[in-house]
Amino acid sequence: MSTTASPETTPALTAADRCDACGAQGYVRVLMDAGELIFCAHHARKHAATIDQVATHVHDETSRLYEPEHEQA
Repeated sequence: MSTTASPETTPALTAADRCDACGAQGYVRVLMDAGELIFCAHHARKHAATIDQVATHVHDETSRLYEPEHEQA
């Protein structure tokens, strides 16, 4: 997934954004001429080759899966 949208034009994904393939939390928004799809990290990886072919922009927040959780005081 090499195409990325700027943060100013693509809103951040929230827990309410669900994967269009399985309903899990969405971490990747794919913008296409025909509309938008949201994928979980698994389905984004699974369909990466097709996404690269059809996407006009990809907003990828999968890095959030690897961020350490904040310690509570």
